[in-house]
Amino acid sequence: MAPIERGGGGAQLNGQAVLDADLGQGAGHRRARVFLILGFLSLWALSAYLAQAFATRRVPFTMPATADIPSGDDLTPAQIRALNRSPRQAFWHGLVQSLPFMLVLVPFGLLFGVVAAEAGLGLVEVLGFSTLVLAGASQFTAVQLLTDNAPVLVIIVTAIAVNLRMAMYSASMVPWLGGATPGQKRLIAYLLIDQTFALSVQHYEKHPRLSIPQRVGYFVGASVACCVPWVVASGLGHVLGRAIPEGLALDFALPITFLAMIGPMLRTPAHIAAALVAIVASLVFAFLPSGLGLFVAAPLAMATGAWVELLMERRQGARA
Repeated sequence: MAPIERGGGGAQLNGQAVLDADLGQGAGHRRARVFLILGFLSLWALSAYLAQAFATRRVPFTMPATADIPSGDDLTPAQIRALNRSPRQAFWHGLVQSLPFMLVLVPFGLLFGVVAAEAGLGLVEVLGFSTLVLAGASQFTAVQLLTDNAPVLVIIVTAIAVNLRMAMYSASMVPWLGGATPGQKRLIAYLLIDQTFALSVQHYEKHPRLSIPQRVGYFVGASVACCVPWVVASGLGHVLGRAIPEGLALDFALPITFLAMIGPMLRTPAHIAAALVAIVASLVFAFLPSGLGLFVAAPLAMATGAWVELLMERRQGARA
């Protein structure tokens, strides 16, 4: 995502100044676009849920291989504690473990509130954006296009494209949460963001014998600690506005968040190979417009990781 600047004449997105005089024109049309986008993007959670449901139908609900699940005698003290937690206790455990993310989510939410206010959005509109869309990258993209008076369809399609990775997240959660109730799946689809996905998957892999209620409880707890501060920070950013010093450089939060999430997950050669291919491919295809290079890099990275994992399994089979 391109740097976001705040300047004297108004918000500056991708280096293009949004003049205060321009912000005053077409305010009614802009607000109409906002609420249209909110309505359409609120369907994103439904699409993620449908992706998960589709994956569940096509691929029977499966858990990790039995060899990967420790027996009762091989459980570590941490795994024993996790298994003994009730769903309510799992909720609080997930909430506590997600609290460090507030260090990056709050500054980023403040930045969105400031940029949205300078783009002419009201407090209710900002809070509605953050509550219904619940996706920082898409929200920044939509605000930028709104200030450029882009067509509603272009705004909707672009904002959804930015967050297409959520469909991949949803499908990869099926082995762990595929047994949840339809209502729980809808809630999970709505609350699924980068932070809740990364933290939950790591927790499930460490504790593969957790029950579905325990997993859902942990996920919802993590979501409360991540999503509520994002909405509150967006509102505070709108209210405080220029009172926030520009020298704070609040946009540092996003790259730090992804580094903190990805680092602990690079545990196998397959993970490392996928990460390296993703980095190289993202740089190679950076010339593509609207960040489309990421959508080329993602499948290449996944294919590389799957190929390396398959190669390692074949070698282990040959040694046996």
